[in-house]
Amino acid sequence: MSPRAGLDKRTLVLAAAELTDEHGMEGVTLALLAAKLGVRSPSLYNHVNGLKELRTLLAVFGLEQLYAVMSASLEGVSGEAAVHAISKAYVTFAQQHPGLYETTLQAPEQGNAELEEAGARTLQLIISVLSGYELGSTGGLHAVRGLRSILHGFAALRNKGGFGMPLDLEDSLTRLIDSYIAGIGCMRTVD
Repeated sequence: MSPRAGLDKRTLVLAAAELTDEHGMEGVTLALLAAKLGVRSPSLYNHVNGLKELRTLLAVFGLEQLYAVMSASLEGVSGEAAVHAISKAYVTFAQQHPGLYETTLQAPEQGNAELEEAGARTLQLIISVLSGYELGSTGGLHAVRGLRSILHGFAALRNKGGFGMPLDLEDSLTRLIDSYIAGIGCMRTVD
């Protein structure tokens, strides 16, 4: 059986990304994707080896998209402004693409070069933003882990409607990042 004209891996991933944002990562099935694309489920196997591969492709795509918005946010900024810019870009991405964001949270599978590369590229972007703080290589990784934890917690609570108080969320995020920056020196290591 030959693949349907116009249907390729990229088309599958884009359609699956839309479904992921609508239904969450676990809500996407090959049957749902096939229905969205107007094909039978077996047709998808011409392009992917099942749901596991599709989820891996979504994770790579999600990391690429997250990297793109974070990288674009850095145009013309550095230092503290850069930390604020990538933080806002991260949280905004998670809000605009909740399901796709969810796919970026898994640790890369060992041996999946494409997923490892996409994760490493995003990691390196954040490391470069924090490099001006001279934290050392281990300290820099602790700082990245800390920033990611802060941003994920904020994004997850925001996405789930966990901020019910009548306070400006952007102001809260700004103050949170200011606090992070004020304390970043404790991450410094000598290595």
